[in-house]
Amino acid sequence: MKETLENQFKHVAIIMDGNGRWAEARSHARVWGHIRGSRIVSEIVEEADDLGVESLTLYAFSTENWSRPLLEVKTLFLLLKKFIKKEKKRIIANDIRFKVMGDISPLPDETKSLIYELETLTKNAKGLKLNFAFGYGGRDEIIKSVNCFIKKNPGKELTKEDLAENLLIPEIKDVDLLIRTGGDMRVSNFLLWQIAYAELYFTKTKWPEFKRSEFRQIILETNDRERRFGSVEKTDSLNENEMRADENLRLMSSSKTEWRGN
Repeated sequence: MKETLENQFKHVAIIMDGNGRWAEARSHARVWGHIRGSRIVSEIVEEADDLGVESLTLYAFSTENWSRPLLEVKTLFLLLKKFIKKEKKRIIANDIRFKVMGDISPLPDETKSLIYELETLTKNAKGLKLNFAFGYGGRDEIIKSVNCFIKKNPGKELTKEDLAENLLIPEIKDVDLLIRTGGDMRVSNFLLWQIAYAELYFTKTKWPEFKRSEFRQIILETNDRERRFGSVEKTDSLNENEMRADENLRLMSSSKTEWRGN
């Protein structure tokens, strides 16, 4: 049952960490943690949708994860395929738009076909924007964005708006809240451009034990944080603050002109 909150977090991103350590603490192979953790994803997606979150981006597999044991990598591939097969009908029924961002070229052809099919079927969905970062790296995304712009606009100077428009999924905008499970307190090359002004929340709970109740509590706790985006008073968005800054710069420029004229 939906219970949309009056909250300031439209785009929530989660680094789903702690799967391997959770398994090792129980004398299991690391892959068991990923298998258990995959069961949590559906609950959190459902809770985000219930809470009225507009975009949810999940860090499933980074460019650095290629260095992990081959069995672990293959397990993560398999779990992505199983998730799509299992949740396809529910994603469509709930009007959720599904996308994968990152380099998925090494994935098996069957898995890539499932991804492309679900992306196509949900491209016009009006509900939650669900994004899986798979084979993803924040630095790679920025470099690709810059190169994409240069190819389309040779000789033109790049602006921050240009860079943002050439990101992998430009329509999801900036991240408002970044959550990391597992106890580590770093961003690990995740959405580096988009998290510039994100609120950060680190929980010691490892992903296989992360419940929808904790997710909801994090949203409720952080919703009252005052976001100033570099200003001295609260503003509703980074865009609003940038408009204020531009106006101040215009007034200062005007004042300098008048002073020189005197």
